[in-house]
Amino acid sequence: GDDPTTIDAVVSALMPQNDVVAIADNDALCRNLSAAKPELVFNMAEGIEGEAREARVPALLEYMGIPYTGSSPATLAMTLNKATAKEILRYHGISVPKSVIVPRNGNFIPSGDPALPLVVKPLHEGSSKGVRDNSLVRTEEELDEQITFVHQFYHQPALVEEYLPGREFTAAIMGNGAEARVLPLIEINHAALPSGANPIYSWEAKWLWDAPERPLDIFICPAPAAETLKAQIEKTALAAYAALGCRDWCRVDLRLNSEGVPHVLELNPLPGILPDPADNSCFPKAARAAGMDYNSLIRTVVEIARKRYSL
Repeated sequence: GDDPTTIDAVVSALMPQNDVVAIADNDALCRNLSAAKPELVFNMAEGIEGEAREARVPALLEYMGIPYTGSSPATLAMTLNKATAKEILRYHGISVPKSVIVPRNGNFIPSGDPALPLVVKPLHEGSSKGVRDNSLVRTEEELDEQITFVHQFYHQPALVEEYLPGREFTAAIMGNGAEARVLPLIEINHAALPSGANPIYSWEAKWLWDAPERPLDIFICPAPAAETLKAQIEKTALAAYAALGCRDWCRVDLRLNSEGVPHVLELNPLPGILPDPADNSCFPKAARAAGMDYNSLIRTVVEIARKRYSL
């Protein structure tokens, strides 16, 4: 879940125009929602455990008839399962990396499709959990080690997918239907990573090497890309957003293959929203590039949801 600083920042952003109550996702959730009788919930709940943990609170809100920001339980469950999300995107003709699921009692012997080098990650995680610097594997021995790590440490299947060697981008999307728009693109600056690090946005890059006292210059926003490439990335991101039924807002992570074609890595319909501009947080950074400060970003998400519910 989000840290208290982020929760306080969201509450502060909404306070001027609303009576705001912060309600935690715990055993008292139903009771507290019944007592508060909210007109609208700003949903930040990522759940605690299980494959559909992010869907739990929205499902409860729907059961109680309470409107909320963001995507439906179905979308949140599908996007947390990286393989399911990619199967749907493939069906819609949207480019994604080739991948294989390795169940907990199985192993994977590369036979050329997808071929080494490969990236190994847990099937049901976010925030780069399980995507370590050594998740990019170049030998069968490294592959076996990473699959075993995912199975033993995360107790879930491993997703093994082709490594895309091109540039990496994040597209922050806001809005619904024809009004959905992409904020200024962010490029992940692999050159900012420590010497010898693999060119992936790993857990170490996100949470270890990028410290407040020595920040990594990891994001470039707006991304320096030709208009044709920008248009291609935006079109792919919006198509993925629509294909998975995302609502109100979502972050789409993409990477170019060796031919420069954007491929969708994953979608995050509960995007990180660290309030401090000194922190490398994608959505707030893209919003600032679009002329929105943090408070405006949070309020805009609420207004988009209000309009969807005709509130």
